[in-house]
Amino acid sequence: MNPSYEPIHNAATTGVNRRALLLAQGHKTLGSLPPAIDELGSIFADAGHEVSLVGGPVRDAFLGLPIHDFDLTTSAPPEITERLLSSWGAATWDVGREFGTIGSVRDGVTAEVTTYRSDSYEVGSRKPKVDFGRTLEGDLSRRDFTVNAMAVRLPELELVDPCGGLDDLVGGVLRTPVTAVQSFDDDPLRIMRAARFAAQLGFDVGEDVMSAMAEMAERLAIVSAERIRAELERLMLSPAPRRGIELLVYTGVADVVLPEIAQLRDTVDEHKRHKDVYEHTLTVVDQAIALEDPASRKEYEAYLLGGELEGPDLTLRLAALFHDVGKPRTRRFEKNGSVTFRAHDVVGARMAAKRMAALRFDKQTEKDVARLVELHLRAFGFSEAGWTDSAVRRFVRDAGDLLPRLMRLIRADVTSQNRRKVGRLQAGNDELAARIRDLAEQEALDAIRPDLDGARIMEILGLKPGPEVGAARNYLLELRLDEGPLGEEEAERRLLAWWSERSSGVKDSVPAAGSAPGEP
Repeated sequence: MNPSYEPIHNAATTGVNRRALLLAQGHKTLGSLPPAIDELGSIFADAGHEVSLVGGPVRDAFLGLPIHDFDLTTSAPPEITERLLSSWGAATWDVGREFGTIGSVRDGVTAEVTTYRSDSYEVGSRKPKVDFGRTLEGDLSRRDFTVNAMAVRLPELELVDPCGGLDDLVGGVLRTPVTAVQSFDDDPLRIMRAARFAAQLGFDVGEDVMSAMAEMAERLAIVSAERIRAELERLMLSPAPRRGIELLVYTGVADVVLPEIAQLRDTVDEHKRHKDVYEHTLTVVDQAIALEDPASRKEYEAYLLGGELEGPDLTLRLAALFHDVGKPRTRRFEKNGSVTFRAHDVVGARMAAKRMAALRFDKQTEKDVARLVELHLRAFGFSEAGWTDSAVRRFVRDAGDLLPRLMRLIRADVTSQNRRKVGRLQAGNDELAARIRDLAEQEALDAIRPDLDGARIMEILGLKPGPEVGAARNYLLELRLDEGPLGEEEAERRLLAWWSERSSGVKDSVPAAGSAPGEP
């Protein structure tokens, strides 16, 4: 778990001690707010309007975490909020006006202020209907979870907690201010947020919340794919994605938003002829995350090519999540009693790309994740097969910029309970990494090119731009991969020999003028 959360979840800080710690952390953080925020509170108060720090910033303050985003709520309507912020900040924007939100920045502090409101979805609508409210307590009661339904009035720093959010922070549980069914009916995206906050905060989910997630899962159909994707990204980037994924699968929400992951449970084999693919996937996600940790570089110095990844790494985590999604479709029970998943890497790559496109991930992330899924088996059995240098070069070429992530994914994919097998596979992976590093040092492997460029090929062979130049370049590239650098003189000699043989073969295959097809 992220060290930032350890004080809250430490068994020694339960009950009264834990509450005292929360209060102390909140007092310390809220007592040292930027002066610009204090002044903003005074500006609204002097104008006769309430303004309060609300939601995530208040929650994080009690958890002892730094506040990065200053979200505030006010009794003032948007037009007055805009006027007051204009007198406070260096720049003001109103891109969220339709939702009652006006933003401004001053001295490097960004504040977004929203008029008291309540949101709900009309039947068949993908966008929430916004109604402005009159009281802070009413605004808090319409929020997603009690731990996000606390506010601190400015400038006096008075805590307002009508829904028991502080108690739920102490208990480490997610509850809703109103009934969970009503809350999720008002905004179905909160179903995804429950899983995200379970992963982000490491909290348990109330039984009524869990039941409502299962009951209301289909209502997510009215929420835009972009909003669902945003919550999924936050879940995957959290300290403990496994908690959120398990909650989505257990409640059936994954059947709606990530059916490929939910279907992994269907590969459970009662005869135990192969591993539980669902549990294996969760373990791979955990192990991939562990390899983001800078401390892992010391343990796997020879293995983690490309240096440390800047974690949390969304592409690596998604690749770990999707890497075996092709197995349910490719599972076959053979006559000899074995089980195979032939081509599950290729099938899984297509499935991963399709799901990510449906969730509106950006094209590059979609492409990279699918490619990692496609390549994750490429190094399997390296130590037994005894790869040649040319095979290693092709592996690096195919991985391209994804090589550091691919090497981590390959290592994370080893989850056998057989320690001897794990040791053998990881030793093979270490050997592959060492081979790649050694070849890279010798040949500048990151920039593999033929020994002759296209212009030189055309000059030597007397060609104009066209397919024949491409064929000649590919021939030289294969030589480069198989044998390493040849040098220009040897490359020219080999090219001329290849061209002579190729030209002779083409000439011999052309029928003589006037001959009928098939005649000599």
